Amino acid sequence: MLIKQLSIFLENRKGRFTEVAKILGEAGINMSAFTVSENSDFGILRLIVSDTDKAIEILRNQKYAVSITDVVCLHCPNEPGALAKVMDIITGAGIFVEYMYAFSQGDSANVVIRTDDINKCAEVLKQNKIELIAANELYKL
Repeated sequence: MLIKQLSIFLENRKGRFTEVAKILGEAGINMSAFTVSENSDFGILRLIVSDTDKAIEILRNQKYAVSITDVVCLHCPNEPGALAKVMDIITGAGIFVEYMYAFSQGDSANVVIRTDDINKCAEVLKQNKIELIAANELYKL
């Protein structure tokens, strides 16, 4: 189960994330998960939204540079060592993790992962009975 993630390039200045949040909110698009990374000149906002196609259209119309990437989102217990077990499976299969971000609530955690071979990653996780989250399930969390 692959999920479409948006990557939006933002100038490193005040209010840029606020602008994106407002644009998506006014369009009725929910941000289910996101992370921001930055350097001195720009930031990259990576996010999973409730309506990917609509978000892309709206953001590009507002002159934002947007790209689409496939990611895997998995569900695991929110306890010590749970993520280490998942990472052992991924690295044991020879898969390189490019980046990841996570969010947890109570006893469960959800981890978004981008790898150098996303299809192989999803398959290996399924074979090892790791619960993958479908896009429509993620939007309900």
